Amino acid sequence: MGYIGIIDYGVGNLMSVINVLHYFGFDCKISDSARVLEDADKLILPGVGAFPSAMAQLESKDLGPFVRKQAQKKPVLGICLGMQMLFEESSEIEDCKGLSLVKGKVRKIKTPLKLPHIGWNALDIKNASPLLKNVSDASFVYFVHSFCGVPENPEHIIASAEYGEDICAIVQSGYVFGCQFHPEKSGTTGLQIIKNFAEMNI
Repeated sequence: MGYIGIIDYGVGNLMSVINVLHYFGFDCKISDSARVLEDADKLILPGVGAFPSAMAQLESKDLGPFVRKQAQKKPVLGICLGMQMLFEESSEIEDCKGLSLVKGKVRKIKTPLKLPHIGWNALDIKNASPLLKNVSDASFVYFVHSFCGVPENPEHIIASAEYGEDICAIVQSGYVFGCQFHPEKSGTTGLQIIKNFAEMNI
């Protein structure tokens, strides 16, 4: 097995993800260089903050076209804002184009409950995915967000979570995977999900 590339574009909690990968003994490299990341077996796109600034940072490093190309041939995992960036566009702050790797849009959560949505929620598994190997339905994971991705194709929703409305918690389209929650902060369930991604052979 080669290494897992973690895309460093200045927006993301990288060390938590790295610590989980090292815990399981997986080799990983953090880089903002397409040349380094191109040789990775898999890629992880983390992200925190606002969609427009994150996309601007990614594009400023010429990594947008790179991620789009790599996602056609190897697994890519977006985490939190990184998952939202996989979609076609977002309405956060202003209309902004995403990576268009998953058909659909990102919008503010429609809920009477307090935003941002912070805390533990149970996964409602909708469709099978290698990302959820040995993960049980109703397992709890940790969320921090006010916006959510809405896939155009319901079959791309692997799991949802309820927070005043059903929120897409895990998305999958081809080689592209996304977790709206933070698996690196989600206990044994999150550890298993990251392990599943690292071991994936598709």
